[in-house]
Amino acid sequence: MNQTAYKNIGIATLIMMASIFLSRVMGYFREMTIAAMAGANSAVDAYRVAFVLPEILNHVLASGFLSITFIPIFSAYLAKDDEAGGWRIFSVIITTLGALLLVLIALCMIFAPRIVPLLAFGRKDPAFLQMAIHMTRIILPAQLFFFVGGLLMAVQFTKERFFIPALAPLIYNLAIITAGLVLGPRLGVEGFSWGALLGAFLGNFVIQVLGAAKVGLKFRFQFNLLDSDLRRYFFLTLPLMLGLTMTFSMEIFSKFFGSFLPPGAISWLDYAKITMLMLVAFFGQAVGVASYPYLSRLAAQQRLAEMNRMFNTILKYLSTLVIPTSILMWVLRYEILRVLFQRRAFVSEDTRMTAIALTGFLVGAVAFAAQTVVNRGFYATQNTMLPTIYSTVAVIISLPFYWLGLKMYGLLGVALAISLSAIIQVAVLYAIWNRRSDNVESRMVYASLAKTVLAGFPLGAMLWWAHRLLSAQIETVSFQGCFTVIILVSIFFVSLMALGGWIFKVEGIRYLWGRLRRRLLPGRA
Repeated sequence: MNQTAYKNIGIATLIMMASIFLSRVMGYFREMTIAAMAGANSAVDAYRVAFVLPEILNHVLASGFLSITFIPIFSAYLAKDDEAGGWRIFSVIITTLGALLLVLIALCMIFAPRIVPLLAFGRKDPAFLQMAIHMTRIILPAQLFFFVGGLLMAVQFTKERFFIPALAPLIYNLAIITAGLVLGPRLGVEGFSWGALLGAFLGNFVIQVLGAAKVGLKFRFQFNLLDSDLRRYFFLTLPLMLGLTMTFSMEIFSKFFGSFLPPGAISWLDYAKITMLMLVAFFGQAVGVASYPYLSRLAAQQRLAEMNRMFNTILKYLSTLVIPTSILMWVLRYEILRVLFQRRAFVSEDTRMTAIALTGFLVGAVAFAAQTVVNRGFYATQNTMLPTIYSTVAVIISLPFYWLGLKMYGLLGVALAISLSAIIQVAVLYAIWNRRSDNVESRMVYASLAKTVLAGFPLGAMLWWAHRLLSAQIETVSFQGCFTVIILVSIFFVSLMALGGWIFKVEGIRYLWGRLRRRLLPGRA
C-alpha cells in the first residue's frame, strides 16, 4: 500500500477518533444526566433493559454490521466501474429488508409483555417489568432508522467520506440528553427513551440522507426477494444475524445476569461498561472503522501480506496503549467515577459498586479494543461465517463462567466473565487468522503484548504508590480533589510510560515518544 493510502487512513482515523471521542464524551454527559436525575435503582435498571429487545432486533437484521457486509459488495461494483449496479442493490436491500424490519418491529411491540420478562429473568417486580415493557415499545421504532442509516453510512465510507457519518452518534447522544432534561422532570427516565428515538431519526436517518446525497445517492423502491445480489448479501450477513458477537453478548448477559443481583446492579454494570468502552472506542474503534475500507480493498486485490502488516502494526500499538491505560484507570477508578457520576441521586455507594464492576471490565479492555480490528480482517475478505462461528462458540463456552462468577463474586464476577469471554474470542480469532493467512510476523505482536504486560506490573505498583501518597495529602471526596489527583497521577503515568518504553524496549512506546519528541523538538530529531 502506498504512502497516500496510509495518509488517508490516518486522516480518516483522526476524523473517527474525534467523532468517537466526542460521542463518548457526550455519552458520559448522557450517563451523568441519568445518574444525577435518577441514580442507580430499579427505574434506571428498567431503562437499561428496555434497550435489550431493540438490540436483539438490530442484531437479527445485522443493522450494526451494515458497513461491514455492504462495503465489500458496493466496492466490487465501483471496482468494475458499475456504480449504477451498486445503487441498485442498495435500493433492493433497503426496500426488501426494510419492509421485513417493519413487520418485526410491529411483532416485537405486540409481544413485548412476554419477551421482556425473559430478558431480565431474575427480576420479578411487576412495576419494574411494566416500566421496561413501556420503554421498550418507545425505543423499538428507532431500529428502522438505524437500519437505513447503516446503509447510508456504508456508501459514504465506500466513497471515503467520513465526516457526516461521524456526526450520527453525536446527534444521537445530544437528543437523549436534551429529551432527558426537558421531559425528565415530568416523565422520569422515560424521557431518555423518547430522546433515543428522536436521536436515531435525526442522526442516523435525516443527516445521513443528506450525506449520501452528496456522494450521488440514487434510490428507488425495488422489492425483490429473488434478487441474486440480495441473496448474496443475505448469505454474507446470515452468520452475523445468527451469531453471538462480543458486544452483543455483553449487552444481553449483563442485563440477564445482572437481574439476579440487587436493584441497581444492572445500572452499576452499565456505568462501568460505558467507562471502560470510552478507552476502547478512543484507541480501538476509531482505527477499526477508518482502516476497514482499505483492508477491503487490499483483500479484493489479494494483497494479503500487506493486510497482515497493517494488522500487526495496529495490534501492537493497541496493546501498547490500552493495557497501561487500563492500569491507570484501575488505580484512579474511584476518582474517575466520582468526577463522572457522583452527584445528586448517584451516591457514594453507587460509586463503590460501579468501581467493583469497572475492575472486572478493565481486565478485558485490550481484548475489546483488539476485536474491532481482528474481526474486520475476516469481514474484509467477505468471510463472516468463520469469525461468527468461533465467537458464538466462545460465548457459549463462557456461559458457565457467568453463572460461576455471579454465584461466587456477584457484581465483580459478572464483569470478569464478560472480560474473560472477550479475551477468549479475540485470542482464538487472531490465531485462526494467522494460520489461514500465514501471518508469520504475528509473533512480534505476541512479543509486544508480553513486554507490555511485563512492564505493567512495575507500572501499576508505582502508580498505586503515587496514588496512595497523593490521597494522603489531598482529600478525594470533592470534585476538585479527585480531579487534582487524576491529573497528577496521569502526569506521572505519562512519564513512567516513556521511561518504561525505553527500559523494556516496547516498540510502540518508543515510536510514539519519538514522534512526540520530533514534533516538540524538531531540531533534535
